[in-house]
Amino acid sequence: MKIGELASRTGTQVETIRFYEREGLLPAPARSASNYRVYDDSHAERLAFIRRCRSLDMTLEEVRMLLAVKAAPEQSCHAVNAVLDEHIAHVGRRMAELQALQQQLQALRAACPDERDAGHCGILAGLSGAPLPPQ
Repeated sequence: MKIGELASRTGTQVETIRFYEREGLLPAPARSASNYRVYDDSHAERLAFIRRCRSLDMTLEEVRMLLAVKAAPEQSCHAVNAVLDEHIAHVGRRMAELQALQQQLQALRAACPDERDAGHCGILAGLSGAPLPPQ
């Protein structure tokens, strides 16, 4: 299949497919006599795996490592477990950061609970680092 068909079949943009090829995550396909890329089912399966990993917010390096282990099925999955454990910890840290961000935004929003003129807007004052006007 050509790149457009692979893109349609997997719900992936053509540029994303080319990016994964440049990054070495997707092997370069064979070329037709007219120099078109020719993909097969193995490309579609590998692309689906990559997209699933990316949908779980895994980095390209994590995906690369998982693909390497997947390519060696006789290997222990210890490395896979380690990647997932680290990714779970990363997600936990990111969730804590997002909760702190939410609290900061809520505090900022509370600084201007009603409609005021922009010169007395507690949100704008807070974003400027100025002392908050009285409520």
